[in-house]
Parts: sequence; structure tokens; C-alpha cells
Amino acid sequence: MSEDNVIDVQIVGEKYVKNFSEDGFWEKVSKVFKSAGLEVIYKAAQLYYVMKKPGVPIHIKAAIMATLGYFILPFDIIPDFIPVAGYSDDLAAIGAALVMANFYVDENVKMQAREIIDKFFGAGTSNNLD
Repeated sequence: MSEDNVIDVQIVGEKYVKNFSEDGFWEKVSKVFKSAGLEVIYKAAQLYYVMKKPGVPIHIKAAIMATLGYFILPFDIIPDFIPVAGYSDDLAAIGAALVMANFYVDENVKMQAREIIDKFFGAGTSNNLD
């Protein structure tokens, strides 16, 4: 990121942005998809594909990177290994980022996210998702 975007990164949490990487994101998804659940993975995938879109403002991309960086970390506010509650903080962060990025979640983003759901949870699993 350029110097002009330093403030954007600081607002959304520089340490979480530093934890984001595409490889780290997909590794986390492949390891935790069953325990994290359909909703968390679907929404995280939507954020990922919004972040990859051209024309999305840098402050939205920085917020998404911070959110996905937070998701990647195993030890956050509620550690991921805690049954049931472990991903509730991740889901809250992902939901907040989706509110910010909602304008950019188009049918193409949803289709790509559904493909990920079908890949990890089985063909047709995404049929009932928005």
C-alpha cells in the first residue's frame, strides 16, 4: 500500500492487515471450513472476492484485508478452538466488513463464493444461499 493509504490501514487495524495473505486465507479456509461453518466461509469468501475486484476503494480493501487477517489468526478475542463460540467474533467482524462492502457484493462475487462453498461442503450446498 502507498503512503496515502497508511491512515486507512491504521483505522482498520494494521496488525491484522499484516496477517493477511491469499495463501494464509485459503489455508485457513481449507483447515477450518467444517468447524467454522457454512455462513462464516461464505461471507469470508464474498469479502475475498470483493477485495479482488477492480474499482473497489482502497479503504474498503484495507478493511477487508484486516478482517480476513483477523479471521486467519487462530488466537483472537475468542480463540477459534473454543466449541460453538470460537468463530462468533470472526463472524461479527466479517459481518461488519460486509456492511461496508455491501455495494460491491454483486452476483459475480456471490457466484464465486458459492463455488467455494460447493468445493468445500459438497456440490449443491450453495443452492439455498443468497
